[in-house]
Amino acid sequence: MPNLELLDEAACWDAVTRRDPASDGQFFIGVLTTGVYCRPSCPARHPLRKNVRFYRDPAQAERDGLRPCLRCRPLAAVSLDPNAERVRGICRYIEAHATEPDPGALSLEQLADRAGLSRFHFQRSFLSLVGVTPKQYVEACRLNQLKTSLRQAPDVTAAIYDAGYGSSSRVYERSDAHLGMTPKQYRDGGSNLIITYAIVDSPAGRIMIGATDRGICFVQFGSSKEALLRALEEEYPAALLEAMREPAPPVFRQWIAALSAHLAGKQQPPHKDLPLDIRATAFQMRVWNYLRSIPYGQTRSYAEVAAAIGQPTAARAVAGACARNTVAILIPCHRVIRGTGELGGYRWGVARKKKLIEAERG
Repeated sequence: MPNLELLDEAACWDAVTRRDPASDGQFFIGVLTTGVYCRPSCPARHPLRKNVRFYRDPAQAERDGLRPCLRCRPLAAVSLDPNAERVRGICRYIEAHATEPDPGALSLEQLADRAGLSRFHFQRSFLSLVGVTPKQYVEACRLNQLKTSLRQAPDVTAAIYDAGYGSSSRVYERSDAHLGMTPKQYRDGGSNLIITYAIVDSPAGRIMIGATDRGICFVQFGSSKEALLRALEEEYPAALLEAMREPAPPVFRQWIAALSAHLAGKQQPPHKDLPLDIRATAFQMRVWNYLRSIPYGQTRSYAEVAAAIGQPTAARAVAGACARNTVAILIPCHRVIRGTGELGGYRWGVARKKKLIEAERG
């Protein structure tokens, strides 16, 4: 049994019911029925009190046979994962070798062996610290190189092989999920890509929603239709832009209704349910994945986000990733503030950021 002498269980449970982020790292909550332990602010549904045990550190929880929650990543949030340095080293190794043609060199087995861990423990630590699996991180690094190569290589095939892909078919199979378009479309700045858009008024201001046939690719606030259309054109300079016809297709109406209901304070954000069709570097993907895990009504500092993705010195880069977010609300960068409690910057205005945060907190 863990020593709970210095833990006030009633106060701990109160912090859990409030999902108090200030208590993260002060203690951990173990859920005996699910076999996991979490941060007090974990966004998962609250367990029954009788199934809960409190721990002062992760080691105590793991001695009871519990594993870290994959949703709130308790080890990463407080930088206590004993394998953190090994995982960071593997990230650097992947980034340096992602374009090499030998696929076996970056397999789970090879990466785990290089880290000196079993496949199970390596995969668990990597996902907890980075927020994606090793395979997803390799793909993201190759995609980042592919985007660069598509602008520089003499043709698409050369760019694909320069980025470390063994065949062009593998890229086209994955391009819908990662590029938001085929490699040739990306190379040509969105050429032949059709983006349909609509502009609606919301309590947070005028907002444009743009979508391809694969999902939402653009959600931004603006002062006028002209300003929003210019922003969309800058993001996709060679795409064919079309105003949504009336009546809009049922799926598009559902997307607009979900966003409008959220901005009117009638429901929590739909960002986990709506399909996204966006482009991101490996680092941006890690930041944006974490932002989507921040509980409704809560905030994190840039430094906390940097620590959570395993790069505690990258607070400035986290701010840059937030600034490059092109899908407001769906990737909730408004929930990231300065460590001092000040709101910091926001792509669509600090006043709007304040309004969004206040609306979520009720």
